[in-house]
Amino acid sequence: MIYLALVSLIWAFSFGLVGNVLSEVDSFLVSTLRLGCASLLFLPFLRPGKILKSDLRVLFFCGFVQFGLMYVCYMQAFRYLASHQVAIFSILTPLYVVLIHDLRQRAFSKRYLFSAILSVLGAAILKAKELPSGDFWTGFVLMQCAGISFAYGQVRYREWKFLNERIHDREVFGLLVLGGCVCATTVMLFLSERNAFSINASELQAILYLGLVASGLGFFLWNKGATKSNAGVLAAFNNAVVPLAVLCSLFVFGEIVEIQRNQMIRLLLGGSTIAFSVWLTSSKKASPK
Repeated sequence: MIYLALVSLIWAFSFGLVGNVLSEVDSFLVSTLRLGCASLLFLPFLRPGKILKSDLRVLFFCGFVQFGLMYVCYMQAFRYLASHQVAIFSILTPLYVVLIHDLRQRAFSKRYLFSAILSVLGAAILKAKELPSGDFWTGFVLMQCAGISFAYGQVRYREWKFLNERIHDREVFGLLVLGGCVCATTVMLFLSERNAFSINASELQAILYLGLVASGLGFFLWNKGATKSNAGVLAAFNNAVVPLAVLCSLFVFGEIVEIQRNQMIRLLLGGSTIAFSVWLTSSKKASPK
């Protein structure tokens, strides 16, 4: 669980960095470069000789979906949604984690489902805003595809690792981020405009940090944490970044001067609800089920 908590802290800072430094850079280019940096970080540790050929395909596809397809859908959603709508529509990921886990295990856990619902409720309290009446269903569908992709990858890798405990995470993770990079690169080549491929020094520094730390180290520790947590804790932690991101925006990026009393109440209520959802399932040790 400590791995999931650490990554939540890293990703909380990343939101502000992306919004303030990389807002003018092509989103597909950012996705490709981030996953490219992550691939370069972990490919030296890759040990394909220790992995079955069938598992090579499984891991590549896992990364293709969890990192590549997730990033592509997430970034594309900003064409149809305001940023707060993107945040609202991302809070269903814990439900997808539990549902995909239960479907693959052909079992049903009321405790995990209840924990996931609590996590969604806590995030909804934090992000509650009135939805606009305009056409945003395309963006909504894209965000659900992103959530399902990220959830599937977590659950699938967790299953694979339980069957291959002798193999270290670092020895296979390069294959996952490479799969994600191939997905993002393919989409970028088809959808991005060539004149958008310009980056200044500060943007490059931000991309290097996000690629090596947030995407590289972050995704690695997240999937490692997934193998050491039960499905309920994993699901709940998918929304743990929400209150941390709010705190980061308030106290690191200086938004504390603008906060209102009702927003602080939502922060406390939402954060407490998510924390309770994590505690609810943290007493059960990790297992394939």
